[in-house]
Amino acid sequence: MSGPFRAEHSSVNPRLVNLLSSFIRGSSDYALARLEFAMGSLSRPAPPVLDRLPDASAATLAERWDAVEEQLAAAVTYVRAVEAGSGPELRADPAFRRLRRTVRELDQYARALRWVLTVHGGDLP
Repeated sequence: MSGPFRAEHSSVNPRLVNLLSSFIRGSSDYALARLEFAMGSLSRPAPPVLDRLPDASAATLAERWDAVEEQLAAAVTYVRAVEAGSGPELRADPAFRRLRRTVRELDQYARALRWVLTVHGGDLP
């Protein structure tokens, strides 16, 4: 396997590895969308930062996931606030649409991760 997965963490539930890997890729997309939106909307505060997870391991999940979930919640709140407080021209802006899409994707991955952790116990070593 390639990407953020490391062979020494092969005992982690494969669903978690796949979800974490997808979340990590999505967080890179979010970083770019965040920057693009912030550069085009200088009158607004920048969207919240989302820490990038270093790998799809049990250690990363245990050490960093709660903080990343809180950061993601702030990003979801930010997107909702922009949607509620702006006109159709901003909501149609490609940079905002990319930001909204990446936040939604990350939120879906995070919900799936939380579900696996809650229902299946994560099969963490």
